[in-house]
Amino acid sequence: MATKRDASEILVGLDIGTTKVAAVVGEVTEDGVEVIGVGQQLCKGARRGLALNIEQTAASIREAIREAEQMAGCQIAVVHVGISGPHIQGLDMSGLVAVKGGEITAEDVERVKENARAIALPKDREILHVLPQEYIVDGQDGIHEPVGISGVRLEAKVHIITAAALQIQNILKCCRLCDLQVDSLTLEHLAAAEAVLQDGEKELGVALIDVGGTITNMAVYVNGTLRHTAVVGMGGAHVTNDIRHGLRTMEAEAERIKKSHACAMSALVDPEETILVPRVGPRKPETVPRAALAAIVTPRVEEILTHVQQTIDTSGYGDMLDGGIVLTGGAALLKGFPELAEQTMQTMVRVGTPLGVGGMVDMVQNPSYAVAAGLLLMAARRGDHPADDLAPSARPGERGGKGKRFWDVVKQWF
Repeated sequence: MATKRDASEILVGLDIGTTKVAAVVGEVTEDGVEVIGVGQQLCKGARRGLALNIEQTAASIREAIREAEQMAGCQIAVVHVGISGPHIQGLDMSGLVAVKGGEITAEDVERVKENARAIALPKDREILHVLPQEYIVDGQDGIHEPVGISGVRLEAKVHIITAAALQIQNILKCCRLCDLQVDSLTLEHLAAAEAVLQDGEKELGVALIDVGGTITNMAVYVNGTLRHTAVVGMGGAHVTNDIRHGLRTMEAEAERIKKSHACAMSALVDPEETILVPRVGPRKPETVPRAALAAIVTPRVEEILTHVQQTIDTSGYGDMLDGGIVLTGGAALLKGFPELAEQTMQTMVRVGTPLGVGGMVDMVQNPSYAVAAGLLLMAARRGDHPADDLAPSARPGERGGKGKRFWDVVKQWF
C-alpha cells in the first residue's frame, strides 16, 4: 500500500500535449528530485498545442492526475504546467539604464530587465518569459553576471516569449475544472531543455528539437543562453496519418504500426521483412513489405527535418551549433529518426531523455516525458520563489491581486 504524503511536500509537472497528457510527480530530497509517480492519458481535446475542447482536455488531465496520484500515494492540488503551440512567439529586445552608485546591484539588473520588457503588446497577448541573453557594461559585452561590476551604463539583451491570452485562460480553465491550482506556466521548449540538455552542450551551441504529436518545438542555445525559439506545425501525428492513408488501415492500427515497425530510413530495413496490416471493415489483414512502410514514413520525416533546418538557418545560429542536435518528444522514438536527422542536417544528433531525476527513473527515461520532467525540475530549482524569467502572467498562483499581497504583509507585521 502506498504511503500517503503531504501535498505540500511534492511537485507536479503537467504536460498538456497535442496528443497526450503526462503528469510527473516528484519529491525534493537532499539528493535532488525523486520521481514518485507518473500518469499519462491520450488527449483528444487539443490540436496543434491549442485546447479546442475544454471538457475533453479536462477529462484527459483528470485521468492522468488520478493515475499519478495512485502511483505516488498522494493527493495533487497544485501543478506546474507547460504551454506551447503556434500562438507562441519569441522576440529579441534590449534595455538600457544608468547605474546609480557606480557599481551594478541586483536592483540595477531588475531595472534593466523591466526596461527591456516595456514593449507594446496587443491586448490579446501576454508575456510568459523574459530571458536574459547577455549584459553589456560600458560597451563590454558577453557578461552573464553583472552584479558587482563597476560601471555607469548597463544594457541587457533579452529574449521575450509571448503567448495568446486566450490560450493561457483555456489552460487555466481546464485545470480549474480538475480542481487543480496552476502554480506556474512555462514554455514547453524551456522545460524540455531543462530535462535533456547538458550545460556543456548549451555552451558549445545546441538545438533542441522536441517532436510532439502535431507540432515540433525548437530552442537554440549558444554560449549557455537561449537565443531562438520556434514552432513547426508538424509532428508524429502527421506520420501516423500518412501510414493510415498509405496502408488503408485504422488510425489506432497506424499508430501501433508506427511504434512497432516503422523506420525513417529505408537503408535500415531488411527488404525481405514483412508486416501484417489490418484493413478497414471486414477485409482480411494483408502482408506488406516493411520497406513499403518505410517508403511512406521517410518523406514525411524528411519534410519535418527540412522545415527544422530552414528555421535554424533563418535564426542566424546555424553555424554556431557545435553541440549538434538533441531530439526529444515521443516521435523521437521512431526508428531511424536520429540517423536520418544526422544525414539530413549534417551534424551530430542524439535522442534526449530526462536527466537529473532519481526515484522511478525507469518510468520517465523516455523522450515523451521530457517536458513533464523538465517542469518538475524547474519547479524544484525555483523552490518557493518565482523565477526571474517568469512574467506575472506566467505565475497564475500569484493572481490574488494587490489586496491579497497587502493582507500577506499585514500578517507578517503581526
